[in-house]
Amino acid sequence: MDASIFDDRALRTWHVYWQAAVGRSFLSAPTLARRIRTRLLEAHRAPQRKLFFYLLTPSEIHLLTALPAGDKPDAIAHGVANIVARWVRDADGIRGPVFAGASQARQIDSLEQLLQEVRMLAWRPVSLGLCVAPTHFAHSALRCAVGLDWVEGFDSCALHRLLGNTVREGRSALRSRIALRPGEVEILQWELEHGIALASGAVGPFGPMSREVRGAAAVLVAASETKNIAGALALLERWVEIKLRARGAQSLVVRKDHLAATARALVANLAVQSGLCSASAVARHYGRAKATLSEQMAASRNRPRDRQILAMPTSRIVQEALALAIDEKKVK
Repeated sequence: MDASIFDDRALRTWHVYWQAAVGRSFLSAPTLARRIRTRLLEAHRAPQRKLFFYLLTPSEIHLLTALPAGDKPDAIAHGVANIVARWVRDADGIRGPVFAGASQARQIDSLEQLLQEVRMLAWRPVSLGLCVAPTHFAHSALRCAVGLDWVEGFDSCALHRLLGNTVREGRSALRSRIALRPGEVEILQWELEHGIALASGAVGPFGPMSREVRGAAAVLVAASETKNIAGALALLERWVEIKLRARGAQSLVVRKDHLAATARALVANLAVQSGLCSASAVARHYGRAKATLSEQMAASRNRPRDRQILAMPTSRIVQEALALAIDEKKVK
């Protein structure tokens, strides 16, 4: 096993990915998959570039790659996107955007993080409904990595060396790593973290909203009952009520007592602090004026008890909120 790549300051490991525009498919013609895959492999012929994994679905392209420190992911992204866009337009016979937006790139800082990305990408075709098992999907590096297929130009040993001292050990370790299928919550959290899905929901009376969320906010949305921003706010609300001992027969939306106002301000501060949504969205959620809620949020940040709550690690707040929700489900 050789994980020294993450100690090498001369290399950086990245997850680079693209999404297709609505109505477009990267697999709309029989030859597209082979041509796009070849282009991805050719982009890694430069010295020191290493391709650990690739995935090509009708709606997404993913790469797990190691690049020299001075080599930005954009260098690969632009070289791939321009020619792939032309091929897809030629296959469709339609002008217009091929990609939903610019490519995205997330730096990978540890072997554990890389292997988690490999696991999620291995199961991605299954979660998209393209096959029933990860190894059944033809346009993934997984089949090569576990010894079921061979693709000219792709060296699966780059991944094997991270997992074992021999190819056999690497394949065995890889199968173990991907054995556990991601659940619905884990898949949605991963999609939100990567900007593949947006957190949405009707927050307040002014209709739906959508936004990118990361970290704790993605966990809250994915784990909420309604899988949206309003559901995540509900998780925070229940947690805050327990912390303040402010649980009542009515929700914070309709209550007018001072303790309820304090709880709403704390929920708003936590929502903004975690990147879940803006104070304006929380004000709409509770049917309050933005100016009034902002004043209450400022006062909350100055109260010793509230400051102590706001200073708690966000990860701990999320864990406690999720545990509380699980306990309430058991009671029901």
